[in-house]
Amino acid sequence: MRCRFCGSKDVEVHLRMYNLRLCRADFVSFVKKRVSYAIEKFRLFREGEEVVVAVSGGKDSLGLLHILHDLGWNVSGYFLDLGIEGASDVAKRVIEGFSKRFAIPVHIESLVDVFGWPIPEVARRLRRPACSLCGTLKRYYMNRFALGKVLATGHTMFDEAGTLLANVLQWKVSYLSRQSPKLSEEEGFARKVKPLVFVTERETAMYCFFQGIDYVESPCPLSKGATSRVFKRHLLALEEDMPGTIIRFLKGFYSARKQITFPEEERQGLSPCRNCGYPTSAGDLCAVCRMKAKLESSPA
Repeated sequence: MRCRFCGSKDVEVHLRMYNLRLCRADFVSFVKKRVSYAIEKFRLFREGEEVVVAVSGGKDSLGLLHILHDLGWNVSGYFLDLGIEGASDVAKRVIEGFSKRFAIPVHIESLVDVFGWPIPEVARRLRRPACSLCGTLKRYYMNRFALGKVLATGHTMFDEAGTLLANVLQWKVSYLSRQSPKLSEEEGFARKVKPLVFVTERETAMYCFFQGIDYVESPCPLSKGATSRVFKRHLLALEEDMPGTIIRFLKGFYSARKQITFPEEERQGLSPCRNCGYPTSAGDLCAVCRMKAKLESSPA
Protein backbone atom coordinates (compact mmCIF):
# COMPACT_ATOMS: atom_id res chain seq x y z
CA MET A 1 0.00 0.00 0.00
CA ARG A 2 1.16 3.53 -0.80
CA CYS A 3 0.34 6.88 0.72
CA ARG A 4 -2.63 8.35 -1.15
CA PHE A 5 -1.00 11.79 -1.40
CA CYS A 6 2.72 11.30 -1.99
CA GLY A 7 2.92 7.66 -3.13
CA SER A 8 5.37 6.70 -0.38
CA LYS A 9 5.38 3.10 0.84
CA ASP A 10 5.88 4.34 4.41
CA VAL A 11 2.17 4.18 5.25
CA GLU A 12 1.54 4.51 8.98
CA VAL A 13 -2.13 5.50 9.16
CA HIS A 14 -5.35 4.07 7.75
CA LEU A 15 -8.34 6.39 8.11
CA ARG A 16 -11.35 4.17 7.42
CA MET A 17 -13.71 7.17 7.60
CA TYR A 18 -12.16 8.52 4.40
CA ASN A 19 -10.66 5.26 3.06
CA LEU A 20 -7.25 6.94 3.20
CA ARG A 21 -3.82 5.44 3.80
CA LEU A 22 -1.23 8.06 4.65
CA CYS A 23 2.40 8.40 5.60
CA ARG A 24 3.27 10.26 8.79
CA ALA A 25 3.96 13.63 7.15
CA ASP A 26 0.82 13.62 5.06
CA PHE A 27 -1.31 12.55 8.02
CA VAL A 28 -0.05 15.52 10.07
CA SER A 29 -0.79 17.81 7.12
CA PHE A 30 -4.23 16.22 6.69
CA VAL A 31 -5.22 16.95 10.32
CA LYS A 32 -4.09 20.57 10.02
CA LYS A 33 -6.13 20.93 6.85
CA ARG A 34 -9.23 19.59 8.63
CA VAL A 35 -8.79 22.26 11.30
CA SER A 36 -8.22 25.00 8.71
CA TYR A 37 -11.33 23.81 6.85
CA ALA A 38 -13.47 24.16 10.00
CA ILE A 39 -12.04 27.63 10.74
CA GLU A 40 -12.85 28.82 7.22
CA LYS A 41 -16.23 27.08 6.84
CA PHE A 42 -17.67 28.42 10.09
CA ARG A 43 -15.61 31.64 10.21
CA LEU A 44 -14.43 30.77 13.69
CA PHE A 45 -11.89 33.59 13.91
CA ARG A 46 -10.02 36.04 11.74
CA GLU A 47 -6.43 37.06 11.17
CA GLY A 48 -5.18 39.29 13.98
CA GLU A 49 -7.61 38.01 16.60
CA GLU A 50 -6.14 36.54 19.78
CA VAL A 51 -7.21 32.93 20.35
CA VAL A 52 -7.12 31.27 23.78
CA VAL A 53 -7.26 27.46 23.88
CA ALA A 54 -8.70 25.98 27.07
CA VAL A 55 -6.25 23.17 27.89
CA SER A 56 -6.73 20.29 30.28
CA GLY A 57 -3.51 18.37 29.64
CA GLY A 58 -5.24 15.87 27.35
CA LYS A 59 -4.47 15.07 23.72
CA ASP A 60 -7.32 17.05 22.18
CA SER A 61 -6.66 20.44 23.77
CA LEU A 62 -2.86 20.23 23.59
CA GLY A 63 -3.05 18.94 20.02
CA LEU A 64 -5.32 21.86 19.08
CA LEU A 65 -3.00 24.41 20.71
CA HIS A 66 -0.03 22.96 18.80
CA ILE A 67 -1.94 22.90 15.48
CA LEU A 68 -3.14 26.50 15.73
CA HIS A 69 0.36 27.65 16.67
CA ASP A 70 1.85 25.75 13.71
CA LEU A 71 -0.76 27.28 11.39
CA GLY A 72 0.42 30.73 12.42
CA TRP A 73 -2.51 31.92 14.52
CA ASN A 74 -2.00 34.27 17.48
CA VAL A 75 -2.69 31.64 20.12
CA SER A 76 -2.02 30.90 23.79
CA GLY A 77 -3.40 28.44 26.34
CA TYR A 78 -5.39 28.68 29.56
CA PHE A 79 -5.40 26.01 32.29
CA LEU A 80 -7.57 26.03 35.41
CA ASP A 81 -6.04 23.86 38.15
CA LEU A 82 -9.12 22.28 39.76
CA GLY A 83 -7.26 20.92 42.77
CA ILE A 84 -8.05 17.25 42.12
CA GLU A 85 -5.49 15.35 44.15
CA GLY A 86 -2.95 13.65 41.90
CA ALA A 87 -4.70 14.37 38.60
CA SER A 88 -4.40 18.17 38.63
CA ASP A 89 -0.71 18.11 39.59
CA VAL A 90 0.08 15.70 36.74
CA ALA A 91 -1.86 17.79 34.22
CA LYS A 92 -0.11 20.97 35.36
CA ARG A 93 3.35 19.41 34.96
CA VAL A 94 2.49 18.12 31.48
CA ILE A 95 1.15 21.53 30.40
CA GLU A 96 4.17 23.39 31.78
CA GLY A 97 6.46 20.97 29.92
CA PHE A 98 4.48 21.46 26.70
CA SER A 99 4.60 25.26 27.03
CA LYS A 100 8.36 25.28 27.59
CA ARG A 101 9.17 22.78 24.83
CA PHE A 102 7.10 24.42 22.08
CA ALA A 103 7.46 28.03 23.31
CA ILE A 104 3.68 28.49 23.46
CA PRO A 105 2.46 30.58 26.41
CA VAL A 106 -0.08 29.01 28.76
CA HIS A 107 -1.72 31.00 31.55
CA ILE A 108 -2.32 28.87 34.67
CA GLU A 109 -4.81 29.71 37.41
CA SER A 110 -5.63 27.76 40.57
CA LEU A 111 -9.30 27.31 41.47
CA VAL A 112 -8.31 27.55 45.13
CA ASP A 113 -6.73 30.96 44.52
CA VAL A 114 -9.57 32.45 42.45
CA PHE A 115 -12.58 30.71 44.05
CA GLY A 116 -11.41 29.53 47.45
CA TRP A 117 -11.96 25.76 47.29
CA PRO A 118 -10.81 22.81 45.10
CA ILE A 119 -13.53 21.05 43.10
CA PRO A 120 -13.64 17.85 45.24
CA GLU A 121 -14.28 19.99 48.34
CA VAL A 122 -16.96 21.98 46.53
CA ALA A 123 -18.75 18.77 45.50
CA ARG A 124 -18.48 17.29 49.00
CA ARG A 125 -19.79 20.34 50.83
CA LEU A 126 -22.62 21.07 48.39
CA ARG A 127 -23.46 17.35 47.98
CA ARG A 128 -23.71 17.65 44.22
CA PRO A 129 -22.03 15.77 41.33
CA ALA A 130 -18.56 17.15 40.63
CA CYS A 131 -19.08 17.27 36.82
CA SER A 132 -21.90 19.81 36.82
CA LEU A 133 -20.13 22.05 39.34
CA CYS A 134 -16.86 21.74 37.44
CA GLY A 135 -18.52 22.73 34.16
CA THR A 136 -20.06 25.84 35.70
CA LEU A 137 -16.78 26.95 37.27
CA LYS A 138 -14.65 26.25 34.20
CA ARG A 139 -17.02 28.15 31.89
CA TYR A 140 -16.98 31.11 34.28
CA TYR A 141 -13.21 31.40 34.69
CA MET A 142 -12.37 30.52 31.07
CA ASN A 143 -14.80 33.17 29.87
CA ARG A 144 -13.43 35.74 32.31
CA PHE A 145 -9.90 35.19 31.03
CA ALA A 146 -10.91 35.13 27.35
CA LEU A 147 -13.06 38.28 27.27
CA GLY A 148 -12.06 40.36 24.25
CA LYS A 149 -10.45 37.28 22.69
CA VAL A 150 -11.72 34.04 21.11
CA LEU A 151 -12.06 30.98 23.37
CA ALA A 152 -11.31 27.67 21.60
CA THR A 153 -12.02 24.28 23.13
CA GLY A 154 -10.79 20.82 22.19
CA HIS A 155 -14.21 19.29 21.47
CA THR A 156 -13.77 16.73 18.70
CA MET A 157 -16.09 15.23 16.08
CA PHE A 158 -17.37 12.54 18.43
CA ASP A 159 -17.95 15.07 21.24
CA GLU A 160 -20.12 17.14 18.90
CA ALA A 161 -21.88 14.11 17.42
CA GLY A 162 -22.54 12.75 20.92
CA THR A 163 -24.13 16.04 21.97
CA LEU A 164 -26.19 16.12 18.78
CA LEU A 165 -27.41 12.55 19.30
CA ALA A 166 -28.41 13.28 22.90
CA ASN A 167 -30.32 16.41 21.87
CA VAL A 168 -32.09 14.57 19.03
CA LEU A 169 -33.07 11.60 21.19
CA GLN A 170 -34.51 13.94 23.82
CA TRP A 171 -35.80 16.49 21.23
CA LYS A 172 -34.16 19.42 22.95
CA VAL A 173 -35.15 21.85 20.23
CA SER A 174 -33.67 24.91 21.91
CA TYR A 175 -30.29 23.19 22.18
CA LEU A 176 -30.48 21.97 18.56
CA SER A 177 -31.19 25.50 17.37
CA ARG A 178 -27.97 26.70 18.99
CA GLN A 179 -25.68 23.74 18.30
CA SER A 180 -22.80 24.98 16.19
CA PRO A 181 -18.98 25.02 16.18
CA LYS A 182 -19.26 28.75 16.92
CA LEU A 183 -21.15 30.67 19.58
CA SER A 184 -20.85 34.36 18.81
CA GLU A 185 -19.67 36.83 21.41
CA GLU A 186 -22.27 38.74 23.40
CA GLU A 187 -22.03 41.40 26.07
CA GLY A 188 -20.01 39.75 28.84
CA PHE A 189 -19.33 36.55 26.88
CA ALA A 190 -16.34 35.68 24.71
CA ARG A 191 -16.86 33.99 21.34
CA LYS A 192 -16.53 30.20 21.78
CA VAL A 193 -15.30 27.98 18.94
CA LYS A 194 -14.54 24.30 18.29
CA PRO A 195 -11.88 23.96 15.56
CA LEU A 196 -11.57 20.15 16.00
CA VAL A 197 -15.17 19.52 14.96
CA PHE A 198 -14.01 17.49 11.91
CA VAL A 199 -11.17 15.68 13.71
CA THR A 200 -11.57 12.51 15.81
CA GLU A 201 -9.94 11.67 19.14
CA ARG A 202 -8.00 8.87 17.48
CA GLU A 203 -6.60 11.40 15.04
CA THR A 204 -5.57 13.84 17.79
CA ALA A 205 -3.87 10.97 19.62
CA MET A 206 -1.90 10.03 16.50
CA TYR A 207 -1.09 13.67 15.81
CA CYS A 208 0.34 14.07 19.32
CA PHE A 209 2.33 10.84 18.96
CA PHE A 210 3.84 11.87 15.62
CA GLN A 211 4.65 15.37 16.91
CA GLY A 212 6.17 14.11 20.16
CA ILE A 213 3.56 15.79 22.36
CA ASP A 214 3.23 14.31 25.85
CA TYR A 215 -0.29 14.40 27.28
CA VAL A 216 -2.36 13.04 30.16
CA GLU A 217 -3.93 9.75 29.09
CA SER A 218 -6.10 9.01 32.14
CA PRO A 219 -9.64 10.45 32.18
CA CYS A 220 -10.69 12.73 35.01
CA PRO A 221 -11.23 10.55 38.12
CA LEU A 222 -14.42 12.50 38.91
CA SER A 223 -16.07 11.91 35.52
CA LYS A 224 -17.26 8.34 36.14
CA GLY A 225 -20.88 7.87 35.08
CA ALA A 226 -20.96 10.88 32.73
CA THR A 227 -23.73 10.34 30.15
CA SER A 228 -21.57 11.78 27.37
CA ARG A 229 -19.37 8.67 27.58
CA VAL A 230 -22.40 6.45 26.90
CA PHE A 231 -23.35 8.28 23.69
CA LYS A 232 -19.75 8.36 22.46
CA ARG A 233 -19.34 4.64 23.10
CA HIS A 234 -22.35 3.83 20.94
CA LEU A 235 -21.23 6.23 18.22
CA LEU A 236 -17.81 4.56 18.14
CA ALA A 237 -19.50 1.15 17.71
CA LEU A 238 -21.64 2.54 14.88
CA GLU A 239 -18.58 4.04 13.17
CA GLU A 240 -16.73 0.74 13.47
CA ASP A 241 -19.55 -1.05 11.60
CA MET A 242 -20.18 1.74 9.08
CA PRO A 243 -17.13 3.99 8.58
CA GLY A 244 -18.02 7.57 7.67
CA THR A 245 -21.43 7.52 9.37
CA ILE A 246 -20.54 10.04 12.07
CA ILE A 247 -19.09 12.74 9.85
CA ARG A 248 -22.11 12.41 7.52
CA PHE A 249 -24.42 12.70 10.54
CA LEU A 250 -22.69 15.86 11.75
CA LYS A 251 -22.21 17.52 8.36
CA GLY A 252 -25.79 16.65 7.41
CA PHE A 253 -27.08 18.43 10.49
CA TYR A 254 -24.97 21.55 9.89
CA SER A 255 -26.29 21.69 6.33
CA ALA A 256 -29.92 20.97 7.25
CA ARG A 257 -30.11 23.41 10.17
CA LYS A 258 -29.89 26.30 7.69
CA GLN A 259 -33.19 25.13 6.20
CA ILE A 260 -34.95 24.30 9.49
CA THR A 261 -37.20 26.90 11.07
CA PHE A 262 -36.85 26.48 14.79
CA PRO A 263 -39.58 27.92 17.03
CA GLU A 264 -38.78 31.32 18.46
CA GLU A 265 -37.15 30.86 21.82
CA GLU A 266 -38.22 33.21 24.55
CA ARG A 267 -34.87 34.13 26.01
CA GLN A 268 -34.64 35.49 29.51
CA GLY A 269 -32.99 38.85 29.75
CA LEU A 270 -29.47 38.97 31.14
CA SER A 271 -28.35 41.37 33.80
CA PRO A 272 -24.96 41.76 35.47
CA CYS A 273 -24.35 39.87 38.71
CA ARG A 274 -24.34 42.46 41.51
CA ASN A 275 -21.25 40.85 42.99
CA CYS A 276 -18.93 40.15 40.01
CA GLY A 277 -20.68 41.62 36.94
CA TYR A 278 -21.02 38.26 35.09
CA PRO A 279 -24.18 38.18 32.91
CA THR A 280 -26.92 36.11 34.55
CA SER A 281 -30.61 35.38 34.08
CA ALA A 282 -31.03 33.88 37.56
CA GLY A 283 -31.71 36.85 39.79
CA ASP A 284 -29.12 39.29 41.03
CA LEU A 285 -26.36 36.72 41.64
CA CYS A 286 -24.72 34.48 39.03
CA ALA A 287 -24.40 30.72 39.56
CA VAL A 288 -20.78 30.97 40.71
CA CYS A 289 -21.46 33.70 43.27
CA ARG A 290 -24.48 31.76 44.57
CA MET A 291 -22.27 28.68 44.84
CA LYS A 292 -19.66 30.66 46.76
CA ALA A 293 -22.29 32.06 49.14
CA LYS A 294 -23.57 28.55 49.91
CA LEU A 295 -20.04 27.31 50.57
CA GLU A 296 -19.32 30.18 52.93
CA SER A 297 -22.46 29.42 54.90
CA SER A 298 -22.16 25.62 54.84
CA PRO A 299 -20.37 23.61 57.57
CA ALA A 300 -16.83 22.50 56.75
